[in-house]
Amino acid sequence: MSERNTLIRSLHDVGLAAWFGGSLMGAVGLNGAARSEGGTEAATDRIASAGWAKWTPVNAAAIAAHLFGSGGLLAVNAHRVATQQGVAASTAAKTAVTAAALAATAYARVLGKKVELASSSDPQDAEKAAEHPVDLDKARRQLTWAQWAVPAFTGCLVVLNALHGEQQRAGQQVAGMWERARSVSPFM
Repeated sequence: MSERNTLIRSLHDVGLAAWFGGSLMGAVGLNGAARSEGGTEAATDRIASAGWAKWTPVNAAAIAAHLFGSGGLLAVNAHRVATQQGVAASTAAKTAVTAAALAATAYARVLGKKVELASSSDPQDAEKAAEHPVDLDKARRQLTWAQWAVPAFTGCLVVLNALHGEQQRAGQQVAGMWERARSVSPFM
């Protein structure tokens, strides 16, 4: 490509790196440490919840940076999406996986907040938890799955990002655009 898009590409990549890395570290490191040090389920929940609550604003900023960068990259590469064979399909796949990652992230946060309130020793939190009772064991099980879904989906995004990088090679662009032209015009 003749023009550079360093800022939007950096927002896209750094945001995705933080989203993926933070979710993986949380699922492995934070939750593992909470289980090792908690002693009881309630203490484990409080330790893990405190860590995830600290991570939430950073994660939100990472996701926002990634989405902003993604939108910018889509805008500057719209011609490739429309004309280069394979780019529209990989872009659609990346969009679907991003939506799944966002849904898993939101669901994990909702479940995490329920567990946080139900296990809190703060009377105000206990009052909030009483207003919306939760099956704590069920919420913990669902949270375990949701927290592993986030790094799984964001890891898929890293792979799709690598595919997009390969599709931007000059040889891939020329061949992809030629194949696209041949597929829409039977006379070539």
